Amino acid sequence: MKTQTTHPKVFVTGFFDLLNSGHVSFLREAAGYGDLYVGVGSDSTFEELKGRKPVCSEQERRYMVRAVRYVKDAFINSGTGILDFLEELDSVKPDVFVVNSDGGNDLKRKLCESRGIEYIALGQNNLRNISPSASLRDRSRLPYRIDIAGTWIDQPYVSEHGAGWAITASIEPTHEFMERGGMSTSTRNAARKIWPIELPAYNEEMLARMLFCFENDPENEGHVSGAQDAIGICVSGLSRHYYDGHYWPERIETVYGEDIISWLESHVCVVPMFPRRPGCSVVDGKDINPEKVKALTDAAARCWDAIMAKDLTAFADSFQASFEAQVAMFPAMMQPGVQEWIDRVRPHALAWKMLGAGGGGHLLLVVDAIPEGSIPIKIRRRD
Repeated sequence: MKTQTTHPKVFVTGFFDLLNSGHVSFLREAAGYGDLYVGVGSDSTFEELKGRKPVCSEQERRYMVRAVRYVKDAFINSGTGILDFLEELDSVKPDVFVVNSDGGNDLKRKLCESRGIEYIALGQNNLRNISPSASLRDRSRLPYRIDIAGTWIDQPYVSEHGAGWAITASIEPTHEFMERGGMSTSTRNAARKIWPIELPAYNEEMLARMLFCFENDPENEGHVSGAQDAIGICVSGLSRHYYDGHYWPERIETVYGEDIISWLESHVCVVPMFPRRPGCSVVDGKDINPEKVKALTDAAARCWDAIMAKDLTAFADSFQASFEAQVAMFPAMMQPGVQEWIDRVRPHALAWKMLGAGGGGHLLLVVDAIPEGSIPIKIRRRD
């Protein structure tokens, strides 16, 4: 590292894959607090957290960051996970730790407090902050989906024990969500083969049927992706769909009211954990019976009623009950490392669940107000 100066030392960390104007603007603003040192996440950590390889290697990313005139020095973080920079932080001994609006969290804040480091969270700048996928391979505007309650009821081997609702919302691609993270990325990737840029202006339920049939080719053997994935991507707004022993729901009900959608957006957020690990099977050890399915369907029905009433307490209670019912049937959802993440978010949330089939990925939280460091969602409105 370069020679220490008498100026305050500032530390930032990130992946900086495909360095762009948003990155440079962030580095410039951070450098305003002193001599700037940058910890660049390694290739292995990138793949661990995002579920894919970076576009640029760690050495190239370090070289590019170090070439920015606002940067005093840059190095590759030696650790793993979200706090992969601990050794570098203790080596630099900064006075200030700066994060952007997406990169802050209570773990980093508390870490700084324990070391007497000033923690500064910057707001969004108005320059482009383009992710690698948005720059190279994912210029599509296809939605993601979040599942809110009733997950697994769309599988006939579950709904044959008791019919009920699944609740999903189609969300705008405002963030690059990791693969294998419970956001229906596999179904979204299938959709990109049909509609590379955006969904066509067509009957949304018919689009969902087309996507479901396309993804679940009858010539392919193995697991059938649940219909809630295709519906959650293609059907805008907030939806619930009723399953009774079949792959496709008997009916779909959708809400577009701005008051309800805005209320929901203000009380749920996403927190990334780690991608579901290769070889992980969340159906191992499943234990499905009518009593457990009834707990799931009752919770989903109460969850919908609570959202319609904008009753936050009832929403949190039923949301949590739905997740607990899922785990009771599929205990392998709780893979190693998940409980530690739940324990981290518990003080900031009224309720929590893993998105999708679990095993890793993203947590969806019910909150009083969106906490710093989490990812807010924007539900897709009907055109």
